[in-house]
Amino acid sequence: MKSTELRSEGNLDQFRLTQMANIKSQKKRIITNEKRRQANVPVRTAMRSSVKAVEVAIAAKDHEAAVAAYNVANKRLDKAVSKGIVHKNFAARNKSRLSKQINALQG
Repeated sequence: MKSTELRSEGNLDQFRLTQMANIKSQKKRIITNEKRRQANVPVRTAMRSSVKAVEVAIAAKDHEAAVAAYNVANKRLDKAVSKGIVHKNFAARNKSRLSKQINALQG
């Protein structure tokens, strides 16, 4: 079975366990890395969704909705930074960009 077939079937964990060195500690690291990756997915998805919600509100020129969505996005960006999922400069850049667009709506 090819690696692409394994990925398409959702057997990524099995693929990762079969393609590695024979070192016991490395096998453990691969398993823990996969667990951490899966734990980070919902945080990253929520962060991206909240940023997109702000962008949609800005596109609709709805200042109140944009501010409300920005507050949620701000919190989720900070949470992603605190968990080490994204870099602090990435979050700062996104917050700055969104707040500039929201302020432009108001005036």
